[in-house]
Amino acid sequence: MEYATYVDHVRRDGERLADVAAGNLSARVPSCPGWTVRDLVTHVAEVYEHKIACTELGQVPDPWPPAWPERDPLEWFADAHARLLAMFDRSGPDSPSATWWPPDQTVGFWARRMAQETAVHRIDAELASGTPTPVEAELAADGVDEILVIMLAGDWSEDEDPSAGGKRVAIETGGSAWMVTLDPTSVAVVRGSGPHDAALNGDPSDLLLWLWGRSGDDRVNRSGDAAALGLLRSRLALATQ
Repeated sequence: MEYATYVDHVRRDGERLADVAAGNLSARVPSCPGWTVRDLVTHVAEVYEHKIACTELGQVPDPWPPAWPERDPLEWFADAHARLLAMFDRSGPDSPSATWWPPDQTVGFWARRMAQETAVHRIDAELASGTPTPVEAELAADGVDEILVIMLAGDWSEDEDPSAGGKRVAIETGGSAWMVTLDPTSVAVVRGSGPHDAALNGDPSDLLLWLWGRSGDDRVNRSGDAAALGLLRSRLALATQ
């Protein structure tokens, strides 16, 4: 996806999140146990502040978070959202920024990450007040790639699971495919299809939300080794904390 498209999603989903949250701050967020909409809005504002600081400072801010002043959460969200968009507008995808993903230290990384962050939390706000609207298909398919390749894949030695044993889960949506190999101390993700122990597919929005723990098993198609799918689900829960 293009940089400008990510930024537009941040803009539109952020506006929708704020609209849904207004007048509903005390409602419980079912997809975030223990949170109210007030907590959700505050969290997203803090996330935006962190990305702004990473870019303006050129390094990850430390210590973090600072002691925030008392502030109306919706006003804070609107202010942080506007400043984040302004940062994106005066930057380009290759502008430097500190990120937690070593291969990509650019503002473009944050444009993608914040588009996905805002979309998922917009869903959270909608779940607190009624029926969520789907994530746009292209963004959702991109989000599947992000969560698998950037968040799930890598070293899992600190959470070793001997039961993994090289289980392979094939994931498909929106014309794209990924092969996830679950080993005891690592997860490997490659783009493409092949032999597998279990399979997972569905509509891009439904699949993305399943990966993020925002939708139930009835919203996706699952087949094959149930243990492999359960292991994928448990590792995703850790990867997206």
